[in-house]
Amino acid sequence: MAGNAEGEARAAPRTLVVLPTYNERENLRPLAEQLLGLGEHIEVLVVDDNSPDLTGQVALALSHENPRVRILLRPGKMGLGTAYVAGFRYALKGTYERVVTMDADFSHDPWYVPQLIAGTESAEMCIGSRYVSGGGTRNWGVRRRVMSRLANWGARTVLGMSVRDCTSGFRCYRREGLERLPMEGMLEPGYGCLVEILYRLLRAGCTVGEAPIVFVDRRRGRSKVSVREVVGEARIVWRLRRAYGRLPARAD
Repeated sequence: MAGNAEGEARAAPRTLVVLPTYNERENLRPLAEQLLGLGEHIEVLVVDDNSPDLTGQVALALSHENPRVRILLRPGKMGLGTAYVAGFRYALKGTYERVVTMDADFSHDPWYVPQLIAGTESAEMCIGSRYVSGGGTRNWGVRRRVMSRLANWGARTVLGMSVRDCTSGFRCYRREGLERLPMEGMLEPGYGCLVEILYRLLRAGCTVGEAPIVFVDRRRGRSKVSVREVVGEARIVWRLRRAYGRLPARAD
């Protein structure tokens, strides 16, 4: 039995969890500890945008305590999209087989990470989806629910994407998929990058799966999703449509 267990551990794909942070000092340590507890195949990359609350100092301390914690400290707030691209490039320079992106505020439960990794066995990307059977949201008001539904409906309708949750940031990417992502031409530095990355991967012919998650509003701190970010998300949908067109319908 011991031999089988060792074989299973070796089979787990080396995975980098990319955590963009801005003022997540209270959440970072417990989140990193939970992620690292999932197994030796998991490593964490903190991409911090010079957080005023000194989240970067927490990240530095964690990296000194555990070599499986890596850090990218940036000079200022540069946007979620650029943080993801920095994380993707970091992963592709190494030998990581999977890359997970997630929020650093416990809205995304680390418990789902193995499920997302498993989902990339049959797809280049697996999305932690709020809008498939078994998924959902918790502690959301009516306004936020409506805005999220409208954003997803708009992305699907305008760009022709069949994915149910186009705006979820809880994702696992297979290395082969990221190698096909044209990162040089990214248009959107903010939250709209979630739609753009998905669209670009689908356009490149990548397959995308969805696994159910329950999104729980952040435990501590304030949400970073502003009206400006919502407008930016709508804008990128139309910019992509004008630049590249609607995705062709896919045969089932």
